[in-house]
This record gives sequence, structure tokens and C-alpha cells, in this order.
Amino acid sequence: MFSFFKSKKKPAEPETPTKDTESELIAEPEATEEAASQPEAVSEPVSEPVSEPAPEPAPEPAPELASEPAPEPEKISFASKLRLGLSRTRQNLGKQLTGLFSGGKIDEELYEELETILLTSDAGVNATTQLLEDLRKQVKREDLTDAAQLKKALQESLIKILEPLEKPLDITTHEPFVIMITGVNGVGKTTSIGKLAKYFQSQGKSVLLAAGDTFRAAAREQLIVWGERNNVTVIAPDSDPNKKSDPAAIIFDAINSAKARGIDIVLADTAGRLTTQLHLMEEIKKVKRVIGKAMSDAPHEVLLVLDANTGQNAVTQVQAFDEALDVTGLILTKLDGTAKGGVVAAIAGQYPQDPPALRFIGVGEGVDDLRPFNARAFVEAMFD
Repeated sequence: MFSFFKSKKKPAEPETPTKDTESELIAEPEATEEAASQPEAVSEPVSEPVSEPAPEPAPEPAPELASEPAPEPEKISFASKLRLGLSRTRQNLGKQLTGLFSGGKIDEELYEELETILLTSDAGVNATTQLLEDLRKQVKREDLTDAAQLKKALQESLIKILEPLEKPLDITTHEPFVIMITGVNGVGKTTSIGKLAKYFQSQGKSVLLAAGDTFRAAAREQLIVWGERNNVTVIAPDSDPNKKSDPAAIIFDAINSAKARGIDIVLADTAGRLTTQLHLMEEIKKVKRVIGKAMSDAPHEVLLVLDANTGQNAVTQVQAFDEALDVTGLILTKLDGTAKGGVVAAIAGQYPQDPPALRFIGVGEGVDDLRPFNARAFVEAMFD
């Protein structure tokens, strides 16, 4: 400020300054005094905006929040999925049994009501009769008097009936292990094949798919999509709709290809057919014979896919396909879509001596929702 005043006094040396220059010299110091006072006021807020950008890095935690929920669905156990899938059966059967076993004495009226509940849940006559006989024996043996005690007894009786169905599939006996998939239309054969491929891959096995369903529109494309999803090779017929392909020949080529590539498991899809269509049942017998020519003792497993929503009709399908193909195992799908899960007991009741193995059950639409059958876990999921 002092240098400012020195620079202004030099032009004022003439002895006759004008009034205008004097007023300018007098006015300028006042301006400088105002300017001099401004830096003090300005210097205080200068530090404030410097500190304001500091909170801006806060958005960094956002990716952590987005990544946390992703792994949670993978932690859901199959027991939880099974319980969720059988929720409709549990709500239907469980509510009725809870009302029946809420209290009171054990008498013939109670047995009659229990019989009605079991029959209406698709348990079937044979299984219902077995369950009631076993319950009566438990009541006498353990001297049960209260109806509430029957709930646990019924669970144990049901587990006893279903345990013969629980036979894990051994795929180590042959290489490649050839599995033939069959069933009526619309039960979910192709989808089950895709899920089986994923399941076997999770066990470290290599898989090859054979698109032997040459009748249903888009069956070939659907299996190819499953193959791409699981990174699995698919042996499929020509895409030209004017060319008819022999399903037996396709599966024959698939087995030979699996031998050459050292594949562990071959999953052979076949066209859906009604058990009343005798010519189609004869055709599938031919497919099985051709598989045996490609590899001795093949197919090593004949899996019949059943829709749980068909109820007692599923038992009829087991009988018909068993007569034609000697079915060795079952896949029960769409259990999450029915309120009558008793069809499993109906199948067991139909074959009291040597029931077919219930290899897998499906309780959802997810690729991991097809798992090996466990009798105790299944029964516990049916009850509250």
C-alpha cells in the first residue's frame, strides 16, 4: 500500500495542480482503504470451499453394497428349496393333519378321517392301507392314547414306506454310462436332461447329450440350448425340417462319439409318447435295442420322467413303461406345482416288494432344483 502512494505523488510535483487531479488523489486512498479492508474479509471464506470437496469420495462404498447380496442365493440349501417346493403340499396336507391331530382320543372315527385325507392327497389305496395298518400297530405297541401322538408316528410310517425308493444312482459301473430318458408328452424330459447334465458336471463328470426326440417341434433346439448353457456337446439331427431322422441312429452315433472322446455319461433324449399309442411304444423298444448294439449292456439306466401333477396317472405310466422298457429309475418333476405330494407314496405302495428307484425329484425351475431323492428329508418337508 505504501508503494502505491509513492507512485502517485510523483506526477503531483508541478506547483499548479488542477482541482481534478487533487480530487483524484484524495479519492484514490479511500478506494485503497476499502480494497485493503477486503482481503481480510475475503481471506476467511477462502479456506471454507477448500474443505468442501473432501466428502465427495463417499460414493466408493457403493460397489461393496451391490456385491454383497449376489452370493446369498447360492447359500440356500436343497433342504430349504425342498421345503419351499413342497409348501403347497404342506399347506394342504399339513393343515388337515394338524386339525385331525390337535387333540382328542384315538378311535375308528379318527382313522377314517385320516384315510380320507391320505386318499385325497394322491397317496393311493395300497399306500394308505399300509400306513393305517402300521399306525394301528404303533398305537398298540407304544400304548398311544392321544391323537397328538399320531403325527410323529405317521411321519415315521411314511418314511418306512418311502425308504425303499431311495436308491442312489451309481454311474461308475460303465464308461460311458448310457442313460435313456423316456416319458409321456409334457412331463419335462428335455429340461430334466439339461438339469441332469449340470448335476453330473458338478460331480466332475463329462457329459454328452443325444437329441433323440425327432418328433416334437423345437426339441432339438431346446436341447442344444441346454448344451450351450452347460458347455456340453450335443449330437443332434439335421436342422432341415424336410429330412426325417431316425432317433435310434442319432443315439447310436452319440454313444460311438462318447467312446471316441472318453465321455463319462451319455444322456439320450427320446420323444414323448402316450402309453396307449402301441406303435410308438414299439418304436421306443427298437431304440433301446439299437442302444444295446452300440454298446453291450446299454442302456445302463432307463429313467422314466413323471409329472407330479398327474397324480394316480403316474402309477399307470410306471406300469406301462416298465413293461415295455424295464424301467430302472424315476424322475419326479414339478413337485412345486402340486398340492398333492402323496403320489410318491402311491408309487411305493404299488410295488411293496421291489419298487423302482426314485433317483431324482424336481422342486423348482432352477438348474440346481433337481436332486437325488431322500425319503426322510422329503417327509419332513411335507409336514409343519
